Parts: sequence; structure tokens; C-alpha cells
Amino acid sequence: SLVWAATPGMLFQKERDSSPHTLNLSWVFGYNSSLAVHSLMDGEDRVILYVSSHTVVIHDILGNRQYHLQGHANVISCLCVSEDKRWVATADRGPDALIIVWDSYSGVPVRTIFESHPGDGVCAIAISQDAKYLVTISAGAVQRVCVWRWTLPTEKPLCSTELGPGFGYQDYVIFNPQDPHEFVSNSKTQVIFYLWVKTSLLGEGRAGAQGEHVALLLSPQTFKCVVGKFSQSVFHFNNSQALTGTSAGKLVVWDAVDPQIPPEEQQAKPLGMTASKIVSLQKESLTVLQVLESCIVTGDVKGQVTFYDGELRLLGLYSPSKAGPIRSLSFSTTLRDPPDATTVRSRPFLASDSDSSRSVFLALNRNFILSTSDATVFHVATDSTDFEKVLEEAKKAVSAIASHPQQTLVAVGSHCGLLKVWDYRHTKYLASRIFPGVGIQCLSYDPQGHFLAAGFTDGSVHILDAISLQSSCKEFQFSQGPVTHISFSHNSEYLATADEKYSVIVYKRVLQNGHRCWEHLAGLDSHYKPIRSILFGVQPDSNKPRLLSLGEDRQLVEYDLSSSIKDHLVVTHRDQVEQSAVPLCLAWYPQLSTESFILTANNCYKMKLLNAMTKMCRKTLLGPTYGSPLEKIQILPMTSPADPQQYYLVYITKDKVGLQILPVDGNPHKSLAFICHPDGASDLASSYDGRYVFTAGGIDCTVMKWKVNLNALDAAAFLGGEGMIPFYNLLDGGREGEFFRELEDYFYYAQLYNQGVETLENRQVSTHIPLEQIPSIMRAIGFYPSEEEVEEMINEVKFSKIVDTGEQVTEINLGDFIKLYINHRPALGLSMKSLQRAFQVLGYDNEKGDKVIDRGDLLSLLQCRGEQMTEDELAICLTTLLDKRPRTGGSEPDTYDPSGAAALIEEEIPAEITAEVFAADILGLPIA
Repeated sequence: SLVWAATPGMLFQKERDSSPHTLNLSWVFGYNSSLAVHSLMDGEDRVILYVSSHTVVIHDILGNRQYHLQGHANVISCLCVSEDKRWVATADRGPDALIIVWDSYSGVPVRTIFESHPGDGVCAIAISQDAKYLVTISAGAVQRVCVWRWTLPTEKPLCSTELGPGFGYQDYVIFNPQDPHEFVSNSKTQVIFYLWVKTSLLGEGRAGAQGEHVALLLSPQTFKCVVGKFSQSVFHFNNSQALTGTSAGKLVVWDAVDPQIPPEEQQAKPLGMTASKIVSLQKESLTVLQVLESCIVTGDVKGQVTFYDGELRLLGLYSPSKAGPIRSLSFSTTLRDPPDATTVRSRPFLASDSDSSRSVFLALNRNFILSTSDATVFHVATDSTDFEKVLEEAKKAVSAIASHPQQTLVAVGSHCGLLKVWDYRHTKYLASRIFPGVGIQCLSYDPQGHFLAAGFTDGSVHILDAISLQSSCKEFQFSQGPVTHISFSHNSEYLATADEKYSVIVYKRVLQNGHRCWEHLAGLDSHYKPIRSILFGVQPDSNKPRLLSLGEDRQLVEYDLSSSIKDHLVVTHRDQVEQSAVPLCLAWYPQLSTESFILTANNCYKMKLLNAMTKMCRKTLLGPTYGSPLEKIQILPMTSPADPQQYYLVYITKDKVGLQILPVDGNPHKSLAFICHPDGASDLASSYDGRYVFTAGGIDCTVMKWKVNLNALDAAAFLGGEGMIPFYNLLDGGREGEFFRELEDYFYYAQLYNQGVETLENRQVSTHIPLEQIPSIMRAIGFYPSEEEVEEMINEVKFSKIVDTGEQVTEINLGDFIKLYINHRPALGLSMKSLQRAFQVLGYDNEKGDKVIDRGDLLSLLQCRGEQMTEDELAICLTTLLDKRPRTGGSEPDTYDPSGAAALIEEEIPAEITAEVFAADILGLPIA
């Protein structure tokens, strides 16, 4: 098999360009600095391993290559590597958490454990010295500790135990290298020693295990000194002691042999483990503690690495300049050529001249990887003064990315003030700049690629030279809150920003003293809820720029830049683009017809095409439904001039990145998405040639580069079926189902109704129905549109050919009706939760603690708020729903009597109405 034939270094010999996926992860910038960085290979092939969001990255530093281990759907919370560096175990937290064991030689996941800790996931993991066993600790309030034999095909642990909150949150665990049946874990305040043994369950023919543990707690009174918080624990190589590092710079020594107790009364490990002494090593907090053969190694918050012998006598230390708090140390498995005595003396270790110390250094001639909590990684060669900085990444959230419009450059900004520019074709770092004390929130290149504009968390705006990153002018400070959006006009004459205080601010490039420079033009509090997008365009009858902003207040605002003067920003149009949904993003739709459109997406998984001039909704379409609505959208630049009418849309949802074939028509097979940042994607950019897409992960501190494979998306759309096939499959039961037959019956009954039910004339059977019948059929099949939605549906069909033919459409066929139904109905169906949320807002708590609405208040709300109903309309609707329409006593049996409606409503509807009563008893809807 591929695993058994694998050898070190073969991973990067694989050819990965032939992937069948639409988007393929090509490179990851940044990593999770709260987890360890491991050295896999050293020497000619210097390879390290680290975690970026939900991906394990194997990085060949000298070869400038990455290989990605992808399988987790949640952010990886912990990892461990076997002693021989071959087996890598990773685990995550969140829904459907996984434990995966990887072969680092071949990149193959050799074992996946499902539902190891349901609901909580894993917060700590370790692998035994012989690489046969794993120990995991769950992340819940009540923690579960499990031991696994991962080489066996079973989903159950060998043994497990539960730890209550009284033990503290155990977040570190390690095996005894000399005995895989012992391990130790610690929280900030307690250390727990464990012992598990194999047992035989008679009569069932399978192996089992049982275990025990003892928890130890230290207080300042124990040794009459400050102990500090525990960081990491290890077993001493003498096999009778264990050590725990603390935040007070001390080591707690745990011993199984208490000299105060007679030998015959000593308890076996782990029950006999007690704190025998505390050794004060230094003032600085210890963050890392390891045992390396016959040495004990510590790392601290000052960036120092210190070596001790078994008696905790100082052997030497290493202190790289400008290193932050050490997060991990990982030593190479290969020994360098033994150095001579002169080299030993010239090392950067402050070692004694004793023969014992020198022999220890000769024995431990291993290079190592040092990672810090501020996202810096060093490679340390122990036979020289070579301390190479391998990685230096963002240590806070990465919220801003921008791609150069003409070159293979991508700019990345983070909340720590770090701005970096990369050549993404060669994955080479080019330039950087640090802005102390502020965070970068958004970035944008101008269309010519001369400027790079940056918006900051303190409300300032910097316009930089795109290459040198030096300021082109003095910073602007006109926003009262963090700048969330920034964009240039097509001619680079205007720059617009939006901020968290709902303001849009415009800057203009002007000529002063013979030089072009930027100045503040005007600003306006355009919205009363967060601004989701700002968008520049071009006037259709001139080359002048247009500027629009879209807010969660459902307002699309257009500004008149030509008429705007200093400190006065003119608004030309303000249009409400949604009735109840919240718009989230917009983009200019490609010119696929004679009519120009603006594309918007809302939180109900719908996309809308608005006329670019009138802002009238011309089409509503079902968007991608991948767990969360679209957050940002862009039209992918043309990758090939072969088909000038073929366009694609790239988008991000809360945690995914995807592509959509244009034109949008509601066909779900024309869209695909992949998990990019499980904790939330913050920004999106695409390369100028459309070959790559970039996503920023916000709090996961990473940026991912995705290679685009449009052929794969086209193939998926083709396999999904042509014509009406994809839409039939979206109906309950499909083309042959009962729902479709019922829909056909309603469709043709509408023809009978339109011609007169009791007519004796010959019937004119047709494949079309009048547009006026659309609302009735929609409601008959379970979709209940508002009056505004009804108007939008009818107008969508009526004016569908007005631009091309100048004529209005008056009827619709069954196929187009099905498309209309699928695109307009609620994407996720009727939701009881949405009704309950309405009662939470509008209602009050009754004596039983239920959320209720008073009957009179409900009737008043229906008549006065939203799409208002008259009293007669409301009475007719409610009595019809209750199937108790009051009648007159005259000769006309179908005559409605409004005088009895009020009494009937009061009799049939309770005084206090819950969401469940409203749904089941009044609306007649089935609820779970």
C-alpha cells in the first residue's frame, strides 16, 4: 500500500495539479500560534509541521513547498507527533469532532475516530512512545479522559474516566515514555497521574482495560512559597519522578518514593505520587517543559531555552534576540556530526567547562525548532550561532486581503498592525510594514495598482505606495469608528470608506502645487444599521464614477459625486431592496443581456437582480445553500477569452468559499463550496487573472490561496442535468412524486377557474395560465408570499421580455412556474423557530412563563403594522382559517356576515396566544 511503501521526503514528490475539485488549497499563509510547531526533517530537507485553522501544513522550508492534510471540518484544537516523527494525531472541537491519525510520510489519514467526545471535542491529545496508544481529554465542563489503541478498528476507547469541574480544566497531557500505561495531565492548579491496565472480559472474547488516577493540588502553604500556575508536566527519565513547570519560574518535583514513609507503607504509582520539593529555577514564567534523553529542557516567557541535567543543575541556555514567549520546542531526530571542543566553547550556551557538561552537549547534538506565542518560528542549529527565523506571521486576527490588479501580489493586513505583501505565484515574501498600536481592518488596491489604501480599527485611513508601502500622503482621521470597507473608483480619482458608525466618507484626488494628492471631500451617516458593502461603478452615459452603499437597514444608497462639494455628500437615490430579509452583499452583474443589473444576496439564501438604474427587482433567485448565507461576492476575472459570455461568481459564506456559474438561475448544481475557515471567513479576494482565490480567516490568523479549476465546476453542472431536470429534483418526490402531480392538478384547475367552472362552452386546454393565478397556486401548494412578494413574482414574469421585445408577458407555463416557485419559496422551508422569535419580540411572559401575545394586540398588529389588513379582510381570513365563517340566514347560503365575525373570533381564539397555538390552531400548520 501507499503507507507501507512510504519513505521520508516522498510527500513532495506527488503531483497534485490534477485534482478534480473546483477549488484546491494551494498555499496557507499564517498558522495557529497557540499550538506546537514540530520538526519532521532537518538538514538538506528541512521540513516542519504546524496547524492552520482546520488544516495540517507540512512545510518544506528550503524547497518552499507545502503539503496540506485536510479532513477536519472544525478548527484543529490539539495535535501530537510520534517519537519517530512519522505518525501525526490531530483532533478538533465542535459539531462532529474527529480524531485523525496521519502518516506524515505519505500524507494518508490512516485512522479516523468518529464521535470520540460527542458535543465537546478534544482539548488535549498525546501519543505514546511506542506510537500504539493515544490519550485524549474532552473539552467539556465535565472532562472525559480516554485511552485509544488507534491501530485497532474500533470506535470505543480501551478505558476512560470522567473528571468533574473540581479538578480544574485539564488542557495538557503526556505519556510516560518508559511505560505507555502511565500518563499525566495538568490544569492551571492541579496535576493528575493516571495508570491503566489491560483486563480480559471473560465470555466476550475481547480485550478491555481499567484505570485509576490521583489528583494532586498544591497551595502556597505546602512549601511556604509561591507556586504559580501549572504549565506543562513531564516524567523524569529516572522513571520515579515527574516534573511540572509553573508561572513562577519553579519546577514541582513529584516523587513516588516518600522518604518520610517506611518502604513497606509506600503506595505504588500513581497513588503514591507526592510533591517532594519545589526547585526555583528562575524568575520568568516557564511555558515549555521537555525531557530529551538525559536532559531536561525548559522554555520561558522571555524566549530563553535552558538545559538542565537530571539533578536540575544548569548546563546551558539559549536566548535568541527579540524572541517572544516560547510555545513549543521540537528537536530533530538526526544527530549532526560531533563538533570539536573549540566549536563547543563557541556555542551560544553558557555552559560550564566540566567534562560532564561537555559530554551532555556532545550527546545532544540536535538542531531544534522553536515557536513562540507571537507567531514566530526559529530554526536553531546547535553547532553554530545560526538562529534562523523561519516564519513570522500575524499574531492577531487577519481581516483584510487585497489582490493587485495587474501583478501577482497579494496584501495581507492583521489586527496586530502587520501589513505584508506576497508574490503569490512564487509564494515569496516581498515587503512589510508594522503600524504600532492599531489594527488593519480593510485593504484595497486602486485599479492601476499604484496605491494601496488601508482602513484601521482606530478610524484612520492610510494611502500607501503599492510597492514600498510608504505613505503617499498624511493619514486621514475622519471616521468615528473602525473602518470596515474601502474602495477606489475605476479612474482612481475617488476613494470611499465605510465604518462601524454607519458613515460613508469620500476622498478625492486633486492637483495642488503641480502635484496630485488626496484630500477629504465629504462624509454622511447614510445608514442606521451596519453597512455591508460599498461599490463603485461607471455611469452608463459617461465615464464618471458611481458610488453605492448597502446596509443592513435594507437601504441601497447612491451618491452623486459630481455634485458633491467639500463637506457635503449628495445622495441621488435611496431605495429599499428587501421587505423582511437583510441584504448582505452586492456586485455589478456582468453584461449578459441588453439590461444592466446589480446583484445582491440576502440572509435568506436569495439572490436578486436589480435594474442598475431604477433599482427595481427584476429577478429573485435561489442562491447557494451551504449552511449559511453569502457574506461577500465578487465576479471572477476572466481566465480565458475563449468564451466572452462565460462568467463565474466567487463568494464566501460564514465558513466556506465557493464558485457559482453565471447566469444565476437557481440551479444548485451550478455552485460548489468548500470549508475554508470554520471559525469564520472575514474577507475575499481574487487574482487579476482569475486563477486564484484568497480567503482570510479572521481570528484563525490565516490566509488561504485556492487554485481555481473551472472545468470541474462545469462538469458538476453538466452531471446535475440540463433543462428542467435540476428543478424537478428540488421538488418533494421529484418529477414522479405526488407533489408534482398535485401541482399539475392545481395548474390545470387554474385554467378551468379562469374559463369559468360552470361554463358549458368548449374548454381551451393550454400549457399556460394567466399571471393573476400565480398567487393562488403558490398558496395552494404551501408557499405563502406577502403582497410585495406577489407583486415581485408577477412583475418578474411580466417584464421578463420587455427589454428585448418591448412586450409584456401575460401568461406562464408549468416549467417556468416551477422555476418561479423554487426561486421564491423559503430556501429552508417554513420554520417554527422564526415564528417563535417573532413572539419573543412582540409578546410577553404570562403566569406560566410562556411567551404569549394578547389577542387584541395580535389583531391590532395585523391591521396596523407591515402589510396592513382592513378589519373585514382580517375577519374573513381568520374565520376562513378557523373554518367557521358566519353566514346570514337569508336565501343566499354563501353570503358572509361580518357582524358575527367578532364574536366568533373571540370565542375560537384564546385571549393569550402562544406561537404553537398560532401555528397549529389558527394557521392549521403541522408542527413537530
